[in-house]
Amino acid sequence: MSAALPIRSMLFIPGDSEKKLGKVAECGADAVIFDLEDAVSPENKPLARKLVPEYMALKPRGQRPMQYWVRVNPFDTGMTLEDLAAAVPAAPDGIMQPKTDGPDDVRRLSYYLDALEAAHGIAPGSIKILPVATETAVAPFRLGDFATAGLERLAGLTWGAEDLAAAIGASTNRDATGDWAFTYRMARSLCLLAAHASGVQALDTLYVDFRDDAGLRESCRAARAEGFTGRIAIHPAQVAGINASFMPSADEIAHAQRVLDAFAASPGAGTVGLDGKMIDIPHQKQALRVLAQAKAFGAI
Repeated sequence: MSAALPIRSMLFIPGDSEKKLGKVAECGADAVIFDLEDAVSPENKPLARKLVPEYMALKPRGQRPMQYWVRVNPFDTGMTLEDLAAAVPAAPDGIMQPKTDGPDDVRRLSYYLDALEAAHGIAPGSIKILPVATETAVAPFRLGDFATAGLERLAGLTWGAEDLAAAIGASTNRDATGDWAFTYRMARSLCLLAAHASGVQALDTLYVDFRDDAGLRESCRAARAEGFTGRIAIHPAQVAGINASFMPSADEIAHAQRVLDAFAASPGAGTVGLDGKMIDIPHQKQALRVLAQAKAFGAI
């Protein structure tokens, strides 16, 4: 799978677990994120740096069952370059960059990738970057800057609530109803807008309770309705629900085709009638997006 294709599900895999690495091929996710950061204890990071490249190297690009991404440690740990030096020779599809302060951090990572791709004979610019773009106190203020930063490696934006809560000393990131508190709803919304302003994918953060499939699917359908294109998964049991929820339904596909047919029947028209209602160019654009997504994953 090319890194240019859309991603519905990205499943975290602890980089130090041979058992979990051995089950990657059957997980069904559009992408896996081999984690060198939070899922790996400090004493096991050298092991993860060994196991992850070995696993990725078993299948070259073009022969992998899904995209291979690697989450490296953030710059302030002093471990980022060591992680990249281990991972890049195996040609991952992308790097997840945690705890970014803004586009400048992504640009710095891109410079490192420029050098490492050249050193290892990897196609220039082929390793993409997905920043977790809300995990520091300053990061939400800089989300809009991604739209004009000219970051060619930028593949998407995602957000995180746990590290943001830690960064601001919050005791919880939930309100009295159990939903995200206002600060986190704001960060999420800004991340969504920044992704679309930048022309990249908007990936929602993880759903913590991996046993609650019904709740996960409801949350994913709501996220897709808002404009998110996919979601992070923390357990293989979440992949099927995420994949299904971020796909257009049969009814949506049929309606989108009818919208396009209505415009095709009235060449040059900016507004047409359908089912007793007037629809215009934004409806046509949405229909094209629905059919493109359905085609990308073989639904049509």
